[in-house]
Amino acid sequence: MSSPTGPAGLPVRMPRPRQAGRHRRPEPLAAPEGAPALVLAVPGEPSAAVRGLAEELVSIARSELPGLEAAIGFLDGDDAEFVSLAGVLRRAVALRVERYELARAAGREVAEPEGPAAVVVPLLVGPDAELMGRIRQAVADSGAPAELTDVLGPHPLLAEALHVRLSEAGLARADRARLFTVTTAADGIVLATTGGTEAVQAAGITGMLLAARLAVPVMAAALDQEGSVAAVAEQLRNAGSAQLAVAPYLVGPELAEGLLDDAGKAADCPVAEPLGAYPAVGKLVLSGYMALLGITPQQAAPVR
Repeated sequence: MSSPTGPAGLPVRMPRPRQAGRHRRPEPLAAPEGAPALVLAVPGEPSAAVRGLAEELVSIARSELPGLEAAIGFLDGDDAEFVSLAGVLRRAVALRVERYELARAAGREVAEPEGPAAVVVPLLVGPDAELMGRIRQAVADSGAPAELTDVLGPHPLLAEALHVRLSEAGLARADRARLFTVTTAADGIVLATTGGTEAVQAAGITGMLLAARLAVPVMAAALDQEGSVAAVAEQLRNAGSAQLAVAPYLVGPELAEGLLDDAGKAADCPVAEPLGAYPAVGKLVLSGYMALLGITPQQAAPVR
């Protein structure tokens, strides 16, 4: 049987038939047509490094849901080099109106834009009343129809990310099942966060998940409360832990410069890196977006 040919007799690549049965591969998904933009609200002092981190997280979200329209808004942006959150939201509205007008001009029958133009996802793993208040104010100031998700944690994926950051610093075994020996592995973890009492309480939930992974005690402390990290470190030592480590329960941009180093010195123990652009953080950004819109994998569009 001859195979199909194209111009000049060249063979034509034919689509593979879908694998039948319950073991077939799921179809790749894409963002539903007309879905609002995902806007990542980034706190802290803007910089090239912070922008790079945010772009990497947005890239992770896009890779999980192709076709996703996403942008980055800086809470302390200047609308020049670093676009502010309010500025990004206004751009999202303008872009939606422009697309509608272009479609009408092309003679297409399209409904007028309605619903949120954007979904704002705060780049925060835990509650922070001050920062969340500023994000809400920026959304209101923009005048844009936008929805705001909750923070990213607590979540088991964040416990995984903390474990990886500790292991990268040589402060925890990378894999308990394989019994990797790490002579510098900590036998007590101070989980350091910012955002006040509520943030410390929320961090404690992820801390329990981390303790289960490492089989060592984990206690949460407030980085932005003087003496809190040192006091928690003392509690762990009094309970029998001799080799401590500080694990930042933070993405990074929201962390004031020098705060983490000062806490490590006060507690007299090494410090792991913040979570940064760990893949799980990007997945949680997308998860918050999809959950707010009620989008499930079944409702996302298949890629053809």
